Amino acid sequence: MGSKNTAVFGIYKTSVQAENAVDRLIAAGFSNNDISVLLPDVQSSKEFAHEKSTKAPEGATTGVATGGALGGTLGLLAGIGALAIPGVGPFIAAGPIMGALAGLGVGGAVGGLIGALVGMGIPEYEARRYEGRVKDGGVLLSVHCDTSQQVSRAKDLLEHSGAEDISSTGEAAAQGA
Repeated sequence: MGSKNTAVFGIYKTSVQAENAVDRLIAAGFSNNDISVLLPDVQSSKEFAHEKSTKAPEGATTGVATGGALGGTLGLLAGIGALAIPGVGPFIAAGPIMGALAGLGVGGAVGGLIGALVGMGIPEYEARRYEGRVKDGGVLLSVHCDTSQQVSRAKDLLEHSGAEDISSTGEAAAQGA
């Protein structure tokens, strides 16, 4: 039996490491729609600031400009955008995590990033650790998996690409709670 609707999480020290991991995940058959990243905007603010000032009204153009600032693969992830998390700061998010953060109304959310991560099914003690690591410049990467084989493969790929604090959690359990 598979571990349906499981997310595998890991922290990378740099966006370059995270991008290499995304490359590996996509090469291994994971969809870019199932991969999420969350990184501090301050980490890339110098490169990103120029792109922000030239945002075009078209979403596709904005995505391409942002993607160019972040790197090719990260720019291909779904739903990329900038957001501010109260008490934590400005971030760039892409993939399902962006939808979860936006869906929880992060702009006024009590608990900020920790609350959003707990809402995605991450135990609170891990959510606190991830928030601290991301605040310190780390990149949170997650990948949605539908089978136990995908969970094992994702964990292996994250481990071999330099991720730290790797864990997995059942998304269905969190949604049903």
